[in-house]
Amino acid sequence: MQVHADVPEPRLREVLNEFTGEIYQKPPLRSSVKREPRKRTIYRLDVNEINGRQVLFTCACQAGTYMRKICSDIGEVLGCGAHMRELRRTRAGPFKEENGLVTLHQLSAAQSDFESGNEAPLRSLIQPMEVAVSTIPQIIIRDSAVDAICHGAELALPGIVKLDSAIERKMPIALFSLKGEAVALGRALMTTREMLDQEKGVAVKTERVLMERGTYPSLWKH
Repeated sequence: MQVHADVPEPRLREVLNEFTGEIYQKPPLRSSVKREPRKRTIYRLDVNEINGRQVLFTCACQAGTYMRKICSDIGEVLGCGAHMRELRRTRAGPFKEENGLVTLHQLSAAQSDFESGNEAPLRSLIQPMEVAVSTIPQIIIRDSAVDAICHGAELALPGIVKLDSAIERKMPIALFSLKGEAVALGRALMTTREMLDQEKGVAVKTERVLMERGTYPSLWKH
C-alpha cells in the first residue's frame, strides 16, 4: 500500500487494526459486480514492514473482498489518501502458493510439452476438481443415488451414507461418491442432526452438477 503522506507508524498500525473483523465495503468503479455496500470479513491483517510511505501487509479475507478498496478506505481514515501499489495472492481456498499455484509461463510450457507428446508436466500441474471443493462440508452418497443427482435430482435422506457433523440449513454442500468422486454441489435443507434423526425427506437441493451423466448406472425411474 502506498500512503500519500507521512504518517507516524503507530497511527498506521492503529488504523490497519481497525479493518479486522466484519467490514462494509462498496466495490470500486472498475468491478464486475453491482456497486452497493456489502459485508465482508477480514480474518487477519498483519503489518510485515513499513518503509516510509510504503506499507507491506498480509491479509486473510473472505472471498469477494477488494484489496484495492481496503487500501483506499485506509487512506480515507488516515485523512491523506492511499492506494494499492502491488498485490500478491498467496492462497485461494485450499490452494496455497507453495503447493497449488502455478504461473501462466509454467502452464504454457506444460501445454507445449503436451502437444509434443509429453503429458507428464501438464499432469503435474493440473489437480483434480475434488481438491477445489475439499473445504466445503461433505455428504457421501450411495452409488444408487449418483446418476439421479447427475440429472439434477435433490438428495433424499435414504441416499446418504455419511455426512459431516456440523452441517446447518442453507449451508453449501459437496456431494461425493463412495469412491471419493465429486458428484455435485448443493444447498443443505436440513441440519446434520435432522438428517440423522429423520428417515424421510429431502436433505440437499442440487445446485450444480460436477459429474457427467451416465458415469454411474441409472437406477431410478423417469
